Amino acid sequence: MQSPPRTIAYCTLAVLIALYVVGAVSSGSLRHEVQTLPLWFPIVMGFRGKEIAKWSALPCLVFWLGIIVLIWLFLLGWARIVTGHYSPVEIAMTLVIGAACVTGLITAIRWRTTVAPLKALGVVVLFAILQVAAFRISLIPYIAVH
Repeated sequence: MQSPPRTIAYCTLAVLIALYVVGAVSSGSLRHEVQTLPLWFPIVMGFRGKEIAKWSALPCLVFWLGIIVLIWLFLLGWARIVTGHYSPVEIAMTLVIGAACVTGLITAIRWRTTVAPLKALGVVVLFAILQVAAFRISLIPYIAVH
């Protein structure tokens, strides 16, 4: 069984790689590179065995799981919050991202750290802001098409 920090690192790395694959087969890899910038911190910290990996990964995993759920609601015809055309590769990557997010979130919930509550909250808020900002920046027309 993997240690929690390494599991978090592998899960966030899986999300990052799957998003890079989506970028490679869709309209622009720069968009996905920008979107994944916040994931690098929990990847590095997780592989270094640092407890802060949990708190930095949590908002990123929740964000990407939310996006995946919205995509699947569209694919199933249940909601049109997120729309678009999804290739078979992109659909497969949603499954990879979803599985990695669920695994990472379960690991994070079960993992008890010694990080002070205020510090943990600060890191969660910071990475929630960073993830939303990275996603928003990735929608700038120049970035979105390159």
